Amino acid sequence: MNSIDATIAEKGLMSSEMGSERTLYPYVTGTSVIGIKYKDGILMAADMGGSYGSTLRYKSVERLKPIGKHSLIGASGEISDFQEILRYLDELILYDNMWDDGNSLGPKEVHNYLTRVMYNRRNKFNPLWNSLVLGGVKNGQKYLGTVSMIGVHFEDNHIATGFGNHLARPILRKEWHENLSFEDGVKLLEKCMRVLLYRDRSAVNKLQVWCLFPFVTSAFYPLFS
Repeated sequence: MNSIDATIAEKGLMSSEMGSERTLYPYVTGTSVIGIKYKDGILMAADMGGSYGSTLRYKSVERLKPIGKHSLIGASGEISDFQEILRYLDELILYDNMWDDGNSLGPKEVHNYLTRVMYNRRNKFNPLWNSLVLGGVKNGQKYLGTVSMIGVHFEDNHIATGFGNHLARPILRKEWHENLSFEDGVKLLEKCMRVLLYRDRSAVNKLQVWCLFPFVTSAFYPLFS
């Protein structure tokens, strides 16, 4: 075997070994997502920053997306993995719509589906590097849940991911109540996002805020003018 053949064989062996590699750390990431229940529905907020490592590279990344007729998803973590999750959900909603049976998937069903997806990928040692918040309203019932990158999931009246789980949850525990109005809910979210802007280097002062009830609506605005 000459040197050229040996080099080709060596490259083939290296490529076969590299085929089993897994993502060891995320590249472009988003930080905290906060979701709360208010008197009439669900409110969710996230900033629009995307960090490339420690560099705040992107300033208009949308990390809140509507899912079907009743649900809204928000994601912290790797942006490309979130795009893959959205592709899964698009296929799920399309398949559900094809039945045309007058029924549609609600937020609880979508949340259960996401827990299985995340846990399945974790068991393959190839997780999707995201923490997800899933909220929605169906038949007058409010729903808010979260799932981590390894499939840990729960429901609550208020949820935060990333730094928000440490800095915003104490504020939410103190000030949230069941009869929270829409205006007070937005103010509470803004207060939490303001604290995160001060304390989290990956946060930016451009927010994405979504409200669910009775229809999905959205707003974009800067935290400071």
